[in-house]
Amino acid sequence: MLVATALLVTAIWGFNFVIIELGVREVPPLFLVCLRFVFSAFPALLFVKKPAISWIYLALYGVLIGVGEFGFLFTAMKIGAPAGLSSVVLQSQAFFTALLAVVFLGEKFRWNHAVGLLVAGAGLVLMGVLHSSNGEVSMPWLALVFILLAGLAWAAANIVARKIGPVDALGLMVWSSLFSPVPLLALSWFFEGQDAIWQALTHLSMLSLGSIAYLAVLSTLVAYGLWNALIAQRGASAVAPFSLMVPVFGLTSAWLLLGQSLTLGHALAAVLILGGLVVHVFGNKA
Repeated sequence: MLVATALLVTAIWGFNFVIIELGVREVPPLFLVCLRFVFSAFPALLFVKKPAISWIYLALYGVLIGVGEFGFLFTAMKIGAPAGLSSVVLQSQAFFTALLAVVFLGEKFRWNHAVGLLVAGAGLVLMGVLHSSNGEVSMPWLALVFILLAGLAWAAANIVARKIGPVDALGLMVWSSLFSPVPLLALSWFFEGQDAIWQALTHLSMLSLGSIAYLAVLSTLVAYGLWNALIAQRGASAVAPFSLMVPVFGLTSAWLLLGQSLTLGHALAAVLILGGLVVHVFGNKA
């Protein structure tokens, strides 16, 4: 049951990147994130109990996840970051989390963190300098920087979550979602324009509506609810390593559904990043 449920959740999160790429084709990225968090909060907060933490922590977490992580990620995918490669690069959050934990939480930076960071860093550099050929995908430099910033924002949110301590993950996502829509709408209005927002609202296709529903309901409410239930039953140490499957599902779904085949160089870069992540997660247990 653990394996099946964990794989289901990571498959939902991996396929999420395909949904994002499809969604930003019709809806401005910042506005799409805004809609995601509107429907992640409402009407769920009527049924999900507010976690016993301060409003300041909820607001900080919500802004870091909504505006920081997903704002940069959705924008990166709008300007050309492929779904599969995006799912890999976003895992840089694990390394940023380790670095921020040293600075803000006084945790030790262990040998496996350093080795994993170096290996994954080599993969990121390789991915940034490679170009596409024969119609195969590549990662534009600006998009790569934006996804790294998304990973940094996610890492900062992880530090906030550690400061909060054990808490219901679904409740945290639902109630923190209250603080994302307003700044996202303001940023969308400023950078994407009111005409683009109005056009998106008045011409929502089934693809756009399906994307919003998937992002708000499946990716946020269902997946986080199942993930939290697994952690409550089996413990974080048993469940967390399954998150390594997210980029595997991301790459696979992008290949099957979007036809995003990788060059040999990009495949090597992805292997280096994922290999560095494996060392980072499991190296100290060897």
